[in-house]
Amino acid sequence: MIQSAARLLMSCRDQPGIIAAVTEFLFRHQANITDLDQHSMDDGAGQLFMRLECQFQNPGLSRQEFESQFSEQVAQKLDMNWSCSYAEDRKRAAILVSRHDHVLLELLWKWSRAALPMDLVCVISNHPDLEDQVSHFDVPFHTIEVQAGNKDKTEQRILELIEGKVDLVILARYMQILSEDFVGRFPNRIINIHHSFLPAFVGADPYRQAYDRGVKIIGATSHYVTAELDAGPIIEQDVRRITHRHGIADLKAIGQDLERNVMVRAVKWHLEERIMVDGCRTVVFA
Repeated sequence: MIQSAARLLMSCRDQPGIIAAVTEFLFRHQANITDLDQHSMDDGAGQLFMRLECQFQNPGLSRQEFESQFSEQVAQKLDMNWSCSYAEDRKRAAILVSRHDHVLLELLWKWSRAALPMDLVCVISNHPDLEDQVSHFDVPFHTIEVQAGNKDKTEQRILELIEGKVDLVILARYMQILSEDFVGRFPNRIINIHHSFLPAFVGADPYRQAYDRGVKIIGATSHYVTAELDAGPIIEQDVRRITHRHGIADLKAIGQDLERNVMVRAVKWHLEERIMVDGCRTVVFA
């Protein structure tokens, strides 16, 4: 018997009868729908996206039987792209970080209080600075230093720790650019966070640059990582208004607060299968 909630993500050409076909199939298999959300693109693409959660009451139904029958009786007939996951199957995650601790500690705090349903495999850093703080959460900490000319070896050591062992890589202000090969091993499974000044204020000390330009809004963006730097599908963003009364330290504090919260929301939605990637965009059923 399927013990926990099933989560279905579905997309296909929009047409009459899609929701009816899905819900009727679930009714016949004694599934109780507990959450359903859908979105139809109105830009001429004619694409429907749907997320559904359900609980099963059929003691004789296995996961394999359910998925096989859904594929044959619904998905294939509608030419549907779909996936199915189960709430009890917690995703395994690794966090990569450098010296900034604010995003890392927020993730650890939320995870330790069961607000992020994942198994945290390890924290990896290119500096040893945060090892003591991570140790309080009883999470393995690995220091893998990056030196000029050894980037390939560095990434190989990271892969030895996480490849095949994690479902999600979280970049909690990891200040190293990952190679195309590394990113390609985790498609739509690496989440990054950065201030939303990019590309307006690139390089060192963006908050000072923003202060010098007199910006009125600062923000943070969380996105999936692709081979093109900071160009992956955006998951979540947030902004805060500022005024001439805010100094550089204020901007940094407000920005870090935004980064913490935006990253936690993005990770939580990923863990709960609430994100569907559509090319360079996302559909987020939050």
